[in-house]
This record gives sequence, C-alpha cells and structure tokens, in this order.
Amino acid sequence: MNIKNYNNLLELFYNQYTKEKADQIFLKSLKNPKDKFSWRDTYLNIIKLSNELKSLIQKKDRCLLISENRPEWMISDLAIMLAGGITVPAYTTYTERDYEYLIDDCNPSVIIVSDQVQYNKIKNIISIKPFIKKVITFDQIDSQSDTICVKDIFLRNDCEEIDFLKLEISRKDVACIIYTSGTQGNPKGVMLSHGGILNNCEGSISLLKEIISYKPKFLTWLPLSHSYEHTVQFVQIAIGAEVYYAESIDKLIKNMGECSPDIMTAVPRFYQNLYQKINSTFNKATGFKKSLINKMLYLGEKVLTNQKLTFFEKVQNTICEKIVRKKIKAQFGGSLKAFISGGGALDKEVGVFLNSIGLPTLQGYGLTETSPVVSCNPIKDIRIDTVGPAFSGNEVKIADDGEILVKGENVMLGYWNKKEETEKVLKDGWLYTGDIGHFENGYLKITDRKKDILITPGGDNISPVKIENDLLKIEFVEQALVYGDNKPYLIAILVLNNNESNVSDENISKEIEIINKNLSKIEKIKKFFVIKEQFTIENGLMTTTLKLKRYKIIEKYKSEIEKLY
Repeated sequence: MNIKNYNNLLELFYNQYTKEKADQIFLKSLKNPKDKFSWRDTYLNIIKLSNELKSLIQKKDRCLLISENRPEWMISDLAIMLAGGITVPAYTTYTERDYEYLIDDCNPSVIIVSDQVQYNKIKNIISIKPFIKKVITFDQIDSQSDTICVKDIFLRNDCEEIDFLKLEISRKDVACIIYTSGTQGNPKGVMLSHGGILNNCEGSISLLKEIISYKPKFLTWLPLSHSYEHTVQFVQIAIGAEVYYAESIDKLIKNMGECSPDIMTAVPRFYQNLYQKINSTFNKATGFKKSLINKMLYLGEKVLTNQKLTFFEKVQNTICEKIVRKKIKAQFGGSLKAFISGGGALDKEVGVFLNSIGLPTLQGYGLTETSPVVSCNPIKDIRIDTVGPAFSGNEVKIADDGEILVKGENVMLGYWNKKEETEKVLKDGWLYTGDIGHFENGYLKITDRKKDILITPGGDNISPVKIENDLLKIEFVEQALVYGDNKPYLIAILVLNNNESNVSDENISKEIEIINKNLSKIEKIKKFFVIKEQFTIENGLMTTTLKLKRYKIIEKYKSEIEKLY
C-alpha cells in the first residue's frame, strides 16, 4: 500500500505488522538487553496500553510523555493515538519549571514517565493539577500517589485484537504536539498531523531506497522528544527496520559495534566530536601511514566534489578503500551505509572529512513546524555545503527578502493555543521559516537565520530571550545578550547599571549561578563578559522598537566572544 493512501500513522504500523513475522524482533534496548519486543509484542502492547488510556482520556486529550529513548516510548506514542489522544513529548533534561509550563499550557489528562528520576521532577506539580488523572511509569517507582506501571499493563491477558484499518482517524487529525522554543521566551506547541508525518515518511523512504535494501538496522539515540527522531521512528516502521535504542551518547560507538547499524541519524555535535576524535588519531600517524591518510583525504574529497581521477589515482583510491576506510567503517559496526545530519548546520570541513574517510554523511534541513524534514542530500550526489533538493512532498520557494518559504501537507496545523503566533508564520498556506537561503542548481543552501533562536550543535532549540529576561532580573544588570548558536555552550554579554559599574566578576558569577539552577543543562550560562557601552538606537545596536540588533552586537564584539570559546 502506498503511503499516500494511509489515513493515519496507526495504519502505517498495522500494514507493516501484517507483513512481518510475528516473532521477528522489532525493538530492542541496548541498556537492558532483556527489554526487546517482537512485532507481535509491540502490536499487543499498544492495544493493552491503549485500553488503559481509554478509561482515562477523552478524544483529543493530551498525554505528556517524559522518557529517555527506549522501546516503550514508541509503544506509548502509538497507544496514545489509538486511544484517541495526542502525544506531547518532553525532554528528560527539562527542569521542574519547564514541566510546569508545559503542563499548564497543554493540560494533559495523563502523564507517562520512565522512572523515579523523572517522576520526582513532576510529583510536586501533579499534586496541584486536578486535570491530571493518572501517572503511568515504565519502571516500578516509590510513590504515595496513584500510579501504574506499564509492565503490569503489558502482562494483562484480556486483550482483544483490533483492526487498525477501521479507525476514525484522518490525515488532518493532530498526531502530536511538539514544543519548540518561542522567540518571546515561552515554548510553542507545534501541532503536527498524521498526514504531515506520513508525508515526511514518503520523502524519507525515497531517499533511503538508494541507500539500503532489506531489513535495515537503525541505532536511535537522538531524543525521541525531538521532532527529527520522532518522525524517524515512523520511517523505521515503514521500512520494517530493526530498531536498537542506544545506552547513552557516551557509549554510542560501542553500541554501533554491537548492533552494526545501516543508518544512523544524528545532529552536528555528534559529527563534530567524531571528526575531532578521528582527526586526532590521524595527526599522531607518521611515515607511510601518514602519507596514506593524506592521500585518502585528498582523493576522497576529489570523489566527493565530482573531480575526475586519473588511472593511477583510481588505483590509489582502491588501496585506500581496502587498507584505511574499511578499518574505519569496522569501528562503526561495518554495515554503515550513511549518516544523516539534521537539526542544525553541519560544518563544511566536518562533512567533507567524514565523506572522504568512507563515512557518507548527508546533510538535510527542516524545522519542527515541517514535520520536520524539508530537504536532504541524496547519496548519489552529495553537495556538502547545501541541504539538498526539497522533498517531493513539499514546495519550497524563496521570498523577495531571501526568506525560505515552505508549503505542503508536512507543514504544521499551527501552534497550540497560539493563534496570533500561528498567523505570523503561516500565510496563505506558506510557512515563513525565518531562515535565509537560495537554490544552487536545484539544491537549497542556507545562508542566515532571521529568527532569534539559538541552535546548539546537538540540535536543541534555545530561546535567548527567555534567559536574557532572567539575567535582567539581576539588580545591577541593565542589558543582556545571550550567544551560543552552534557553539558548545552559552555565554552572555552584560551591560551594568551606571551606578553599579564597580561590581566584581565574582558577584556577577554568583548571581548567574542562581539563575542557572532554574535552567536546563543546555541553557546554562557558562561564561560572560561586561561591556561599558549600552545598546541604543543611536549606536545602531537597537531597533526603533527597542529590540536588540543581535547580528550587529555579535559582529561588534566578535573578538571578545571568541576568547570565551
């Protein structure tokens, strides 16, 4: 059945389930190897959990899902849909304050958490929110409130099979609400439809057909609360993949050796770290080994950029393939066909390097608001400084001011409870992405960003305004700018009150540390510097509506900023 004909994501799962061997392993945890689920197990557990949820929620009720990646995540996501609810994924790195905002904004009837650690973060909140009917946990926890463990639900035998093809869920129905940072500080809930994610799957499958064949293996580690990985799980379903859940980012290379993935999706930070580790090893090489590495990198880049090799260079490249690249691939399980990079800008040097050493790396582009992929490089024609041609499922054009606009089924339905915010970015069916770019021979190239959102090398979206507002609460701080786009951590540029210019760095550090306690790990301010000049309209560092001209400020203090990294 063509994906165009599916009505919802549950049909996608059910059709694949009916094709698979019932006892074929589908989902497996590498942290707890006993936690593995066949296609049959997955199907039945979706129904069992759905039955529990149906006793607790009404149609379109929200269910907050707080968990690290594990097989129960996908089962819960599909069970919520089957029960008529809407999944609201949340990062496990959020603070109690973040969870309280999400809970107040989406009013979930049910909260699903993975373990004691995550439960402890919300236990004070749920006691004062009467609309929360139940907390369901993946692991057994100590709790004085009324919770139920999913393991007990999965052990139930009273389960009638359901034909997922007879559900009254359409492509236009909301499948999930994924929160993304808002420019004014508060996260916005992006409503993604069943059809939007299916549309994205269609484009992804076209891309993957050129890379993989039968029963590919996926290693998943990017948080499933991220729109990128959330959609990837449905691509995994559509192609009948074996899905392995990584232990942690620290054990990623070890896990790759254990499960030998064919495909791995990741964010720029992972590739940057990989580049640094491998390059560091290369730099220690001497003599013939060093010259062989240099030759491999030189020839690999020539192949990548479609430069013609001489007969002698072809021979040398074959030798490099067998002696060096084969050994490198073996460290990643030996089966890797491609890395796919998304969630932020991939450094060109890193991309060229990885492709040259035999680790094909495809850069794509997207937003939470586009379910999320807009475009991606194909394996047969990688142009590393671009994000590839647009997926067939969406239309992309460039506005007069260079802004990238997207139209298609993959575009969000809107922001949850934020009509005004929705109307700012959705006009006549076109999504105004806030990114600046242009096409080069049919390939999209991103050149700048209009919106005031920082994207970390890990692909996380951070609102600088939210943190700046916290900094401005410090008694002696007059103005603040938070910086850290595509950087390993955040820094702050501070302007002090005129009568507080003698405040010591130690006092400032103490105040920032107090603020950091209420911020998630990626939002914490690690370093800062103080400037004497205020940001004003007169010096060109503020707009007439008193907004910071970020680009101008960053440009002016570029040398001071770079010293902090």
